[in-house]
Amino acid sequence: MPHASCLCGAIEIDVAGDLPSPNACHCTQCRKQSGHYWASVDLPASAVTITGPVTWYAASEKVRRGFCGTCGSFLIWDPLHHDSIAIAMGAFNGPTRTMLSRHIFCADKGDYYEIADALPQNEQ
Repeated sequence: MPHASCLCGAIEIDVAGDLPSPNACHCTQCRKQSGHYWASVDLPASAVTITGPVTWYAASEKVRRGFCGTCGSFLIWDPLHHDSIAIAMGAFNGPTRTMLSRHIFCADKGDYYEIADALPQNEQ
């Protein structure tokens, strides 16, 4: 069972089943909140168990972002009214046994880096 946590360990996340291929998001919100682009894995909400005091930030009317109020780790991207949730790849403890599958929101990527792999690049 894949297990993730924040930097201080106050929030823990368990995932039932194997992780699917993650994506790298280059949108402005992900870059501003994470400090670079953000890699995450989309999962059915029913496959994810989150314990600990998640602090939520309403990024828009459609999405909230979850982080640890103690250490500041940005862990969760939660599209409201959907049965899915995205978990930060960097939060997983140990091997994830998966690889990036694509880049999204490439039209918003920072000008200080290039996407240098051969993965698909979606403008939005």
